[in-house]
Amino acid sequence: MGRTAVVVGGGIGGLAAAIGLRRIGWEVRVVERAFGPDDAGAGISLAANGLRALDALGVGEAVRAASRGQYTGGTRTPGGGWLARMDGAELERAVGTPIMGIPRAALHRLLRAALPAGALLTGCEAGPVTQIGPGTVRVDRGGTPLDADLVVAADGIGSKIRARLFPAHPGPVHSGTAVLRAITAQPLALHTDFELTWGRGSEFGHIAFPDGRAEWHAVLGLPTGTRFADPAAELRRRFHHWHDPIPALLDATRPEDVLHHDVGELRTPLPSYAVGRIALLGDAAHAMTPNLGQGACQALEDAVTLSAALTTEPTVEAALVRYDAERRPRSQAVAKAARQAGRMGHQLAHPLAVALRNTAMRLTPSRTAVRMILRHHAWEPPGLG
Repeated sequence: MGRTAVVVGGGIGGLAAAIGLRRIGWEVRVVERAFGPDDAGAGISLAANGLRALDALGVGEAVRAASRGQYTGGTRTPGGGWLARMDGAELERAVGTPIMGIPRAALHRLLRAALPAGALLTGCEAGPVTQIGPGTVRVDRGGTPLDADLVVAADGIGSKIRARLFPAHPGPVHSGTAVLRAITAQPLALHTDFELTWGRGSEFGHIAFPDGRAEWHAVLGLPTGTRFADPAAELRRRFHHWHDPIPALLDATRPEDVLHHDVGELRTPLPSYAVGRIALLGDAAHAMTPNLGQGACQALEDAVTLSAALTTEPTVEAALVRYDAERRPRSQAVAKAARQAGRMGHQLAHPLAVALRNTAMRLTPSRTAVRMILRHHAWEPPGLG
């Protein structure tokens, strides 16, 4: 079996794949078109499955040290009433860890630090990927070819490699929502680790970090391409009357730090995550809405599963067949569940539907909620040898 790989995309999934491949003895180069990490002003929640994947990659301890456990909080109404409280301790007893919150930029730094100097090629646009022989795949890098035994396409929701492999696939679609988010410029006296507030057709949430700062996000139903001249002012207008600490989070944010992204997804599932010696990974394979907080965790699962398959199968092609068989059903099921969660969450706008949803949530026992979470969090990584 070959021992060289090119990973296209230096996000969480791409970096994790490179770490996993190196742990099984492969030589890896990561091609990233950006000159630095994207989305530095965002945060991320890592569930047990993502943390177990990071453990398998050898970086779990460092990530936990830079994270804050989500033990307290839950889901609320705009007036401040609780729909469901988070019991992080109960979740920790069930799966061995609470959900952890970390700045996305910190996670990027820790993943990059696990790779040797020179493995990550930034500011490089990857061109077409072609099979040039029975066991060699070529990535065009601005006119300079990179040949390898395996190519991992981790180039995001707008993956050009996916589009070339599956030209008949409709590609990503707009979910009908946009997310605005930022990290506060200074610490706040927050009373919970995590909160999610559902209004009629909108959502606001926050994640607290170890240094007292917090990431917040606002999800709005907006047509694709909608932008505000002053996003911070628009959010204050929409959310100033919502419960504390929402106004305080907005007031603690520099206007220039607010990010605005349309939320897309691969609503039509791919027929395969592998073609020949090319593997699709992360958002390139199964971009999903963020309603379950599983996008990055599923990419991390992909990275470990791919590396493990390459240690047990006799050829790269056989390993990718196994990778596809193990990852496609689970990740596509999680993507479907995330879409359904959005429909029952911030996308609800009719007063009667919202009232019924809120009543059902208040009557759901905590243990039942934990069991529902376990469907996605309870994953054990395969060994990397």
